[in-house]
Amino acid sequence: MNKLALSVGAAALAVSASSFAHFQLLHTPEAMVDKPTTVDMKLVFGHPMDNGHVMDMGQPEAFFVDFKGKRTDLIPALKAVTWTGPDNQAAAYQVSHKIQRNGDYVFALTPAPYYEKGEDIYIQQITKRVINKAGLPTGWDQPLGLKTEIVPKNKPYQILAGSTFTGQLLSEGKPAAGVECEIEFINTKVDQAANAFSKDNFREPPASALVAITDDNGMFTFGIPTAGQWGFACLGSGPDTEHEGKELSQDAVLWIDVIDL
Repeated sequence: MNKLALSVGAAALAVSASSFAHFQLLHTPEAMVDKPTTVDMKLVFGHPMDNGHVMDMGQPEAFFVDFKGKRTDLIPALKAVTWTGPDNQAAAYQVSHKIQRNGDYVFALTPAPYYEKGEDIYIQQITKRVINKAGLPTGWDQPLGLKTEIVPKNKPYQILAGSTFTGQLLSEGKPAAGVECEIEFINTKVDQAANAFSKDNFREPPASALVAITDDNGMFTFGIPTAGQWGFACLGSGPDTEHEGKELSQDAVLWIDVIDL
């Protein structure tokens, strides 16, 4: 296993021998807006770093946005769409949500468990993304009380390329130690209007998955080498371990936006 120079702090960053990860996406083109905006968010299950095949999503179990502690259920607003990847198409969702007041809007999705035939297990990735209006911070660093979640310790919508990002992994509200977190970035252009990934990648992906391990306090830190949208998926950190008689990997996912100074 080759150590990379991207690792800092308590986390151990390494190249894993595993293949690229499944990642639940909550995609918007931008994480910061400066005026009242209707956010067009895409819910897609795919492999963002190698721009691989996309997978069918079932009806989500829960989807809401939290603004200053007030939650809005977004399940009724979901619209089913077909997402086109470079190699196939899959069932996905989209939602439009109007952002008016200044502050942090924390979106949280609990998707239906996905059956991964190749591993004979179910995967459920509880996913968060923070959208900010007007630069006013109002709660990006607060946990939502999800079964498992990554709580950002840096503003997740304003990370500078070349700096670091630190997150704390929680399981039922408590720090989760010794958990493997896979790290990827969206390595292709996203066509919001066409509900599609491009066939072309921005750059050659690393030879295999990037991985960090949480420390005793559930913390991990990663050095971000380039601008873009980066995702962290901490595997099997949730309390639920079985679904329909098979193993369930209940993961925590967080997406951040990285910008050049």
